[in-house]
Amino acid sequence: MLTSRHSETVTGAPPADAMTAQSERLRALIRQEISAAGGALPFDRFMELALYAPGLGYYAAGATKLGPAGDFVTAPEISPLFGRCIATQCAEVLAALGGGDLLELGAGSGALAADVLETLAEADRLPGRYLILEPSPDLAERQRALIEERVPALSGRVHWISRPPAELRGMVIANEVLDAMPVHRFCLPPLDAARPGASADVAAAVREVLVRRDGDRFADVLDTPRSPRLAAAVAALDLPPASLARGLCSELNLRLAPWLAMLAGHLAAGMLLLIDYGYPRREYYLPERRDGTLLCHYRHQAHADPYAHPGLQDITAHVDFSAVAAAGMAAGLALAGYTTQANFLLGCGLDRHLSAAATDPEALLDLAASAKQLVLPAAMGERFQAIALTRNLEAPRQGWCGFAQRDLRGRL
Repeated sequence: MLTSRHSETVTGAPPADAMTAQSERLRALIRQEISAAGGALPFDRFMELALYAPGLGYYAAGATKLGPAGDFVTAPEISPLFGRCIATQCAEVLAALGGGDLLELGAGSGALAADVLETLAEADRLPGRYLILEPSPDLAERQRALIEERVPALSGRVHWISRPPAELRGMVIANEVLDAMPVHRFCLPPLDAARPGASADVAAAVREVLVRRDGDRFADVLDTPRSPRLAAAVAALDLPPASLARGLCSELNLRLAPWLAMLAGHLAAGMLLLIDYGYPRREYYLPERRDGTLLCHYRHQAHADPYAHPGLQDITAHVDFSAVAAAGMAAGLALAGYTTQANFLLGCGLDRHLSAAATDPEALLDLAASAKQLVLPAAMGERFQAIALTRNLEAPRQGWCGFAQRDLRGRL
């Protein structure tokens, strides 16, 4: 019997507050949708509800998510050097455009916005506006408070918006946004990749991971695809023969292309910078990842059960950066660079920012330690990738600073 890895219960005791009123209301909502869908719901819809259901989903409710009191930390919370390096790339783009605005998608704690604005102010390269498109009302309030505390003189440039501006000239920043987009999940049995017409075999063999009720919990069930484009999209992945021979269960983001097309429609001129953890496609679906990349975070513990704590945990999947590049170019954007986070930060002057920001030996040691977390291969340096897509924007002669260290777009 073909099964996926998420039909078992995550190990470890459930959290004390797993049955809070918020979580139970979310469970009830998901149960209603499962019933309305005939007993099983596509996983992308479950993930959408678990993360974004108004007032109930993980990102839409009031629990602390970032930092020591939350469930995970991101690069801006680890070190202000991350934001300073992002600001360097922003300054280069704004200089090439002769000015413009910045738009951050999902601004987390607000630390990145504060660091970017502070650095750009020092360089006399402030944007006209710093726009934040934040789907979480709770996070938006936390961002306002932090920005007002950190950079009060610059807080007037920051505006929270509910949709992208009709026309943007400047730069769009999306740090750890794509990994939280709802994904479809699929499974394939072992197939003979050498057989003629193997791609047709793949399309016929695809099973979609659906979500059903399992008492008070939820569990996987595999069925013929309900999502219209899923089977064809899986077949088009050109999966490695070794992966086909062993069979696999993995993820596919069918929402990525429409999302990038929407953003491209608003970008009159400038750069879209996306930083996240992931792989080029040739590495994403290798046999060593035959169980996929889905990962959940609860109180700084990572596990693989998306059904453990609905509304109380983050659910993520790694990013297929080949799909990002293809979708961006299909939407009329130009691929301007792709590299690891380490290469990107070093190209944006990480060493220079480190030296300039340290005022005493103890501060230098602290900043150096945080810098290592950003760039060491075993930490974030190679697990995270950066990709830039541009429209009506000419690169400097030496190339964009973030990708001048080492451009790896050939891997895509």
